Amino acid sequence: MAFKIIVCAKQVPDTNEIKIDPVTKTLVREGVPSILNHDDANALEEALKIKDMYPDTHITVITMGPPQAKNMLRECLAMGADDAVLASDRALGGSDTWATSNALAAACRKVGEYDLIFAGRQAIDGDTAQVGPQLAEKLGIPQVTYVTEFSIEDDRTHITVKRALEDGYELIKIKTPCMLTAIKELNSPRYMSIGGIYDAVRRDIPSWGAAELGVDPDKEVGLLASPTNVYRSFTPVPKGKGVTIEGESDKDIADKLIIALKAKHAI
Repeated sequence: MAFKIIVCAKQVPDTNEIKIDPVTKTLVREGVPSILNHDDANALEEALKIKDMYPDTHITVITMGPPQAKNMLRECLAMGADDAVLASDRALGGSDTWATSNALAAACRKVGEYDLIFAGRQAIDGDTAQVGPQLAEKLGIPQVTYVTEFSIEDDRTHITVKRALEDGYELIKIKTPCMLTAIKELNSPRYMSIGGIYDAVRRDIPSWGAAELGVDPDKEVGLLASPTNVYRSFTPVPKGKGVTIEGESDKDIADKLIIALKAKHAI
């Protein structure tokens, strides 16, 4: 029986091109290139490594976003995923992490049986790291976050992961079905293949709205159903240019530093 993996991914704006509207204080997305979220690429790569070891593995990538997110899904297909699904509907717009996890949980249930769900730790446009854990809770499956090493036994039921902590690591054994969130130290994502790109462009990717997902747009998804919302986004005020103090000796540099600090009334 095939080992079934779901990878939850997100299309995000390239952080190198991020701009903030000075009037509305919101992200300017027009003209900004979109990319596959970095941690999600690591999640997909680990799923693909499992497929390399066990060819009967089937990988489905799910994302929630606007219609153009299909481009990111085709990138995932070109890397080696088997299927892709887009959850897209105006009713889903404005969803916070709670509402997003509701939509993704509904999509996972609609996909059907699964043995493992992979996702990135967090998205670079939000940095909340909340959707993965919330998704696991709503599906009623165990979870391990911040996975930095992964191994699976041949029975594909028992998994051992190394979880990164602030001051060390945890080695955890877990049984499938389960949810894992990946960080960049887990692996190095592969490139798309030429044949994969050719096949992905020709693929028809299904799009599911709120009705197909079976979610209530007033109580489960969308802006009105979201208990939190972004008040405003802003760029930090740039700091002043630093000053380099040079001298012939340490004492000379220290003396110049004291003079500069006195001039600023810092001492």
